[in-house]
Amino acid sequence: MQNNLIFLPVLVNIAIVFVLYIRLAKTKAKAIQQGQVDQARRALHDDAWPDNVRQINNCIRNQFELPVLFYVLTFILWAMEFTNLYVQLIAWAFVFSRIAHAVIHTGSNYVPHRKKVFTFGCILLILLTSFIAASILFQAF
Repeated sequence: MQNNLIFLPVLVNIAIVFVLYIRLAKTKAKAIQQGQVDQARRALHDDAWPDNVRQINNCIRNQFELPVLFYVLTFILWAMEFTNLYVQLIAWAFVFSRIAHAVIHTGSNYVPHRKKVFTFGCILLILLTSFIAASILFQAF
């Protein structure tokens, strides 16, 4: 399997962020147009915006938490040339979990569902971390 294919799920995960930013811009524009924004406070205070804007904004913030570990792990796996089919499948599963998380977060925002999807993604990253650690340890002996 080609080592560089590990970056396809990374690119899709980055695309999630761009899609969210586009949606945020449209939602903010609509909120401003409808007079739902406290113009004097909007630059520094999240509470100047309506809930639907804050919901998308919070989802974007989430994209710079757990996914950052995914990016680091991906580069480590690539550098180690340890990007077999199992690793690729786990990487894609993580990205699909992030898509599901974003859909839930910007939709129903039902926390128990978000938590399940988040936990699944976290477990996948723990698995990737374990693969890296095992590979390093076995090479050391």
